[in-house]
Amino acid sequence: MKRYSVLVLSLLLVVGMAFAVSASEEGKLLIWADLDRAKALQDVKADFEAEYGIAVEIQEVAFGDIRDNIAVAGPSGEGPDILVGAHDWLGQLIANGLLEPIVLGELADDFYPVTLDAFSWAGKRYALPYAFESIGLIYNRELIPEAPKTFPEFVKLIRELTDPDNEKYGFVMPQPDPYHSFPFMSATGGYVFGMDEEGKLDPYDIGLNNEGALKGLTYLDLLYEEGLVPITNYETMSSLFKEEKAAMMLTGPWALSDLKAAGINYGFTKIPTIDGSTPKPFVGVQGMMISAFSKNKILAQAFLTEFVGTEKTMSKLFELDRRPPAYKPVAEIVAQDPDIAGVLASAADGVPMPSIPEMAAVWQSWSDSLEVILNQKDEIKPAMDNAVELIEKTIKEG
Repeated sequence: MKRYSVLVLSLLLVVGMAFAVSASEEGKLLIWADLDRAKALQDVKADFEAEYGIAVEIQEVAFGDIRDNIAVAGPSGEGPDILVGAHDWLGQLIANGLLEPIVLGELADDFYPVTLDAFSWAGKRYALPYAFESIGLIYNRELIPEAPKTFPEFVKLIRELTDPDNEKYGFVMPQPDPYHSFPFMSATGGYVFGMDEEGKLDPYDIGLNNEGALKGLTYLDLLYEEGLVPITNYETMSSLFKEEKAAMMLTGPWALSDLKAAGINYGFTKIPTIDGSTPKPFVGVQGMMISAFSKNKILAQAFLTEFVGTEKTMSKLFELDRRPPAYKPVAEIVAQDPDIAGVLASAADGVPMPSIPEMAAVWQSWSDSLEVILNQKDEIKPAMDNAVELIEKTIKEG
């Protein structure tokens, strides 16, 4: 098959920056990826070119620029065949007609269900996932030899280890923070958006003030009502833990490098169960998607399913960015690392953070209500009812 030279097109001004783009050309694959993913795909590129006789160009694009750039480049006849991105881009990309569904077939069995769900929309899949992560309970092994598994065990430890007068705490977490509070609400049946009959997130079905959400918040509020847990931001939480003034904290794997540097003997595990139910933290998933404007959709599909969805490529992706692999055969190997095993266990129980644009209307009102609840300025139900009312109003006003 004929190979094409790289076609250099005009510069587009995107999000305030001049960005040089190349176009999808029939008979050549163009991939947009950030630095680490671009490195990992180099070997795959060579294998694919050797087997198919099709040229592959990997263009490095800053991760944070990919979504906005393709929104301009794709409809203009420019941009990639394949792009690497996060699942919470999905709603915006699909709403703007920028993505092509992908068929994984039996390969889907090799991925954690939550990672497939994250890139699903109205019964179709839109990416090959490669990594995922969530928050979990991080504990100091010197202060707590064994992590609590149930909420009563959790509270008992907090009470034993907390001495506010000497700035000693059994547990800290960032507050008011919806992202970190959600697992308590989801454990007992709370959710952000429900699903409609087509399998799409429904922005008019909000579950932040349903019976389950309020019940979960009651458990969380107990810790603040008794003065066992301080209201802190992320930086203060992290400092308390690194200074061994806090025995447990709630956050994600992004905190682990600092803990290693501080010499803390820590563990990462699942959040304790509440009433026998498992908390479901938000999960973030990264994946590779096919542009709706690709001139090589069948080739792009083959590249992803036959060359990227393999132990060799998924292992390389993990080596360059040590986030838990979405691909189970590799995850089972790297789970020998206790950090990876802990994040995997927590994330596998989680739910994808909602990917629809209406999620932007949720955070502030939810945060404001958490602030008055945890500071004991309002009761849980009226505060969350008010949050949902404001969210609904913001969504309707668009």
